[in-house]
Amino acid sequence: MTTRPTRSITGSITGSITGPVAGPGPQRDERGITTAEYAVGTAAGAGLAGLLFTLLTGGLGESLLNTLFEHVLGLLGIG
Repeated sequence: MTTRPTRSITGSITGSITGPVAGPGPQRDERGITTAEYAVGTAAGAGLAGLLFTLLTGGLGESLLNTLFEHVLGLLGIG
């Protein structure tokens, strides 16, 4: 049951409101991830690993690594 506060002749408020008090709800601990997020993260990681493996074991990966090594040796003054 809710009681409405009333204003007296002098202007002060009398009475009180009873009922549930609005406030912050229970705190959720959001450290870590849930099982569904583990599954999505694992699938994404496996897909990325497969893509990188395919790219690096093909001709693109070999030419990329050769170019990188030649550039680094050139910067060092060795190549």
